[in-house]
Amino acid sequence: MSDTDLVVDLRDDLAAESARTWDAAHRPPPVPVELRPPARAGGRERLVALRRRHLLRERRAQEFVADTMNATTGLPVADARSVVRFVGRLLGERRGLVVAVVGFNALAALAGLLVPRLLGELVDSTVADVQAGRVDAALAGANTVALVVAGLVVVQGLVTFAAKLSSTVLGQDVLARAREYVVHAILRLPLSRVESASTGDLVTRVTRDVGTMSESVRWALPESIVALITVVLTLVAMVSNSWQLSVPSLVLMALASFQVRRYLARAPKGYLTEGGTYSRINTTLSETVEGARTVEALGLAGRRLRRGDDDIEVSGQAERYTMTLRNLLFLIMDVAFSLPRVLVLLLGAVGYVQGWASLGQITTAILYAEALYGPFDMLVSTVDRVQVGMASTTRLLGIATVPPDREAGEGVPQGRDLLAHDLRYAYRDGHDVLHGIDLDLRTGERLAVVGPSGSGKSTLGRLLSGIHGPRTGTVQVGGVELTRLPLETLRTEVALVTQEHHVFIGTVRDNVVLAREGSDDEQVRQALGAVDALEWVDRLPEGLDTQLGSGHLALTPGRAQQVALARLILADPHTIVLDEATSLIDPRTARHLEGSMNALLTGRTVVAIAHRLHTAHDADRIAVVIDGRVAELGSHDELVAQGGEYAALWRAWTS
Repeated sequence: MSDTDLVVDLRDDLAAESARTWDAAHRPPPVPVELRPPARAGGRERLVALRRRHLLRERRAQEFVADTMNATTGLPVADARSVVRFVGRLLGERRGLVVAVVGFNALAALAGLLVPRLLGELVDSTVADVQAGRVDAALAGANTVALVVAGLVVVQGLVTFAAKLSSTVLGQDVLARAREYVVHAILRLPLSRVESASTGDLVTRVTRDVGTMSESVRWALPESIVALITVVLTLVAMVSNSWQLSVPSLVLMALASFQVRRYLARAPKGYLTEGGTYSRINTTLSETVEGARTVEALGLAGRRLRRGDDDIEVSGQAERYTMTLRNLLFLIMDVAFSLPRVLVLLLGAVGYVQGWASLGQITTAILYAEALYGPFDMLVSTVDRVQVGMASTTRLLGIATVPPDREAGEGVPQGRDLLAHDLRYAYRDGHDVLHGIDLDLRTGERLAVVGPSGSGKSTLGRLLSGIHGPRTGTVQVGGVELTRLPLETLRTEVALVTQEHHVFIGTVRDNVVLAREGSDDEQVRQALGAVDALEWVDRLPEGLDTQLGSGHLALTPGRAQQVALARLILADPHTIVLDEATSLIDPRTARHLEGSMNALLTGRTVVAIAHRLHTAHDADRIAVVIDGRVAELGSHDELVAQGGEYAALWRAWTS
């Protein structure tokens, strides 16, 4: 068939769609032209354009969060109330530590706030003594106040140390519990949902978002508690000193609260959008790295680089939005802090002239206004960091909102027969990839599933092993639906062995006993011996105690697959689904492994997804899957004699 014939056979609409996906001219720019600053404009025009870009970025952030919240694929995002409940629950479990943090910081703040009050009273008493000619009394009073202040400083230092210690313990304790929760949520994710999410999104959530949450829990959360306590107590002290002189600080902080509320209403969406753009960058990067050979072979390096540049540009726009929000917040906060010092001094001068404020009160008020800057600035900074942490936490808690894809029942399998009836499955709504498949596997039978690539063989294997639940129909073992079995029970009934293999960081022993915790060394050695791996394990420097995984001994693909098979020996399932477990290994190693697998397969029911037809030759029965349907079912000799689809595949394989 010529190239021209191929083009003619392709439907016009499919050809147009295929061409469009590769035609850069039809793709919208990653960043709208409206977000680019004008090349030439006056000052007023630039301000108007800046506001217009800010509002457009705000709308893009709102649209991104709305799309994420309503997404049916990928990983969702939790709402703010979930974060508040989560943090509240963590703090509620540690009431003693929370009380200690609040109490010690309150004492430290009170000790610090007594100093300005004492100095103010010293000013008033000194003025009165000097005016009355009691210079010695004034000096004695100053000495007494100095000693008291020194004692307060020592007490404040000790209490501050206790406050910092309790804050650190609280932060680390809450962080440890939060991480355990996140890891548990990740491990219970349905595999189907993980596969629908991008690699970059999951990696970003378990790296950057965990780190950001860690920073917020360890630093921002305790510091915000400290800063809030100090600010509130300072304001109370200002009012108790002179309510008139506290008016400038109270009024300006009340006005600044409007900007704080505006920031708190918009910042979460901005930071969520930032996190989403980081996921996009990581997705493009991981895809390019994983497919580096393909990129190089097809000359796609330029396209991948442009894709990465586009992702960075989109991320830059998201960061510009949150940066503008922060700048507006900090501008208002700086004004709210700086003006009170001037206004208190002016108001104090008026009060002193009119007689309702003393020099001591003015001194104390100015010192309080100055002392308010540190905790107030810390409060503003921690509010920003808490918002970043909340955005990351909503992304992490979103993992926990993914509903389970199964609900365990109480049924106990009565037998080992595997029965599949009317199996249909769709990765996208309305697009079934399996169409009413029926299979009845007898105990101890070996069934080979063959067919062309993309026919649905691996999907069928996942349904038969209980990885996915069918859209319609049932897969039962011993009369119980697979997806109604608890996972720990399911894996002792049916197990899937795929082309993928993974070696975890830990000893050889740790990697094998994952299948059945509590197995002793003799059982581990028997499992390794059954798959012909004990010989090379005994030659390792420390035998079963040899460290494997990243940063330690790296196993060849064949040996790694032997470790995976040894796990199955310990799990001891009666039915095994093999999705061509040796197809990614070189032929010599694959042959050796297939020999090792005989010990694993003896006496068990086996479903072998076969891409190499020699695997199917010796099976009891062969199911030929074409376009999601079982087109033929029978033994090798029967199907070859029929001269149908399997016979054609066999002739192509052996020719």
